[in-house]
Amino acid sequence: MDACGEPWEMVCVNDGSTDDTLLQLIALHQHDPRIQVIDLSRNFGKEAALTAGLDAAQGDAAIPLDADLQDPPELIPELIAQWHDGYDVVNAVRLSREGESWLKRASAHFFYRAINRMSVVDIPADTGDFRLLSRPVLDALQSLPERRRFMKGLFAWVGFRSTNVYYHRAPRHSGKTTWNYWKLWNFAVEGITSFSQVPLQLAAYLGFIVSGLAFLYALWLIISTLVYGNPVKGYPSMMVTLLFLGGVQLMALGVIGEYLGRIYEESKHRPVYLIRKAWSRNMDKNKND
Repeated sequence: MDACGEPWEMVCVNDGSTDDTLLQLIALHQHDPRIQVIDLSRNFGKEAALTAGLDAAQGDAAIPLDADLQDPPELIPELIAQWHDGYDVVNAVRLSREGESWLKRASAHFFYRAINRMSVVDIPADTGDFRLLSRPVLDALQSLPERRRFMKGLFAWVGFRSTNVYYHRAPRHSGKTTWNYWKLWNFAVEGITSFSQVPLQLAAYLGFIVSGLAFLYALWLIISTLVYGNPVKGYPSMMVTLLFLGGVQLMALGVIGEYLGRIYEESKHRPVYLIRKAWSRNMDKNKND
């Protein structure tokens, strides 16, 4: 970091780890007070931990970076150079995703394309949380009131002048990710419901289509019976129709439930995260005073 020629601080967020991560972070802080440590009261999730780190950042710009270092810190000077050129947001776009299965790469590719078709803002594809955010962007993010946060979407929603730098993402060096496909699915649903009303609209359109098909089927039954004298075989057709309509209704209720759940969570006005303890340079100064 010193090679960048900029004053810096590092904010490390411990999101409820169960190993000795916190002790190692405290040791780093004691060695270099520029390394700040925030220990959350429990595991609040990636988006909350990211929010905590950005809220604590005091500099003119901040760069979120995952602890697994799959996103290369060596790219930071290039991000800073683009910031000096006048950009408020510098996205680090992945050209490749080494070490990931074809299914995960394909699902990520599909997700970004799908959400951009449905979202009210353009979310940069193949871009994680690794990017540079200027102070005006950080202040704008802190002003947003929502508790359930899809940060990639919020980064895009606040706007500001942005550009991209590109890199090849390295495979994970150690450890195993806890992001299974179920968590990724829930993360995708969170993103879509945060920035799009298309699922609700699709449920309404599907209702109109099913109603239209039911009306046409009823006309066909009436004409077939009255004109051609064909007997109506009620039980099989009725069962298929009922099962189909039941499935459509449950699907529509599920979509509505996702949005109602978001409204319910927001109405509680709970904080995004809670801090158990923090180790910062200001705290050390107060102790010395």
